[in-house]
Amino acid sequence: MTDSFLRVTHTYGRNGEQMSAEGGTKAIVAALAANTGIAVSKFIAAAITGSASMLAEGVHSVADAANQVLLLIGGKASRKAASPAHPFGYGRERYIYAFIVSIVLFSIGGVYALYEGYHKLSHHGELEFPLVAVGVLLVAITLESFSLRTAVKESNVVRGKQSWAQFIKGSRSPELPVILLEDIGALVGLVLALLGVGLSWITGDTLFDALGTLAIGVLLVLIAIVLAIEIRSMLIGESATLEDIAAIETAINDGEGNALIHLKTLHVGPDELLVAAKVGIAESATGEQVAAQIDETEARIRAAVPKAKIIYIEPDIPRAGA
Repeated sequence: MTDSFLRVTHTYGRNGEQMSAEGGTKAIVAALAANTGIAVSKFIAAAITGSASMLAEGVHSVADAANQVLLLIGGKASRKAASPAHPFGYGRERYIYAFIVSIVLFSIGGVYALYEGYHKLSHHGELEFPLVAVGVLLVAITLESFSLRTAVKESNVVRGKQSWAQFIKGSRSPELPVILLEDIGALVGLVLALLGVGLSWITGDTLFDALGTLAIGVLLVLIAIVLAIEIRSMLIGESATLEDIAAIETAINDGEGNALIHLKTLHVGPDELLVAAKVGIAESATGEQVAAQIDETEARIRAAVPKAKIIYIEPDIPRAGA
């Protein structure tokens, strides 16, 4: 007969995770400030020059700024205290708002740029005062570079030895990967706009401006799709990383008499991990000994993976062939 004993415990975030959240907020604020100023300058330049790629870039910057506001709102919403209706808290709010970001980037940024590029191909206009557009784009490239530098710096705090592709794909926190991809997309988009405006200026043919606008649209759509795929996985529910799973297994098996039978983990938020484990104990163990063994196991798990804020441990008696 199985002797079941269920225990629930909550722990608190580790310094590394707090640094991740703070770093994400810092990167978001830096990107928001840069994109707001850049958007205003791009729209002014677009009105003066008539450049379609400049207008598309202005809309791109507005979409990025709106996205950063959404990420800040999501971060604030995720900090609400757990309630009877939501006993595991609101950590996934950050995933929801990040997913909305990918939709905004796709619809407002990418699709609009594609439309504007197609419209420019069908209705050729003249490019006036191209030097103004070039100047604004160069300033925007400088500001976006500083924003990207901040995102890279904050990401390096938590990236460890992962490659950038591994970090973006494997991150359980959406803000830094979103800002990284947005900033990289913004820089590439600015270069494309600069090429479009520059070639139109040199050749006198606005076809290049239209092609630059289409290229910006394709770029934004691709980035939005990548973000949507990654954040969709987070929304469905991802396990702990392989490193954290290995650390939890070691923490459980290190206990005297412990033998891990089964383990499941789930991120209920970027910095909140649920751990459910079935652990083998000695058949002769008393209730007091079982309780002490579970307490010790929980403590080791917290020490090994402090983001494990919710822990369920079920002791069981191992059986041959079970």
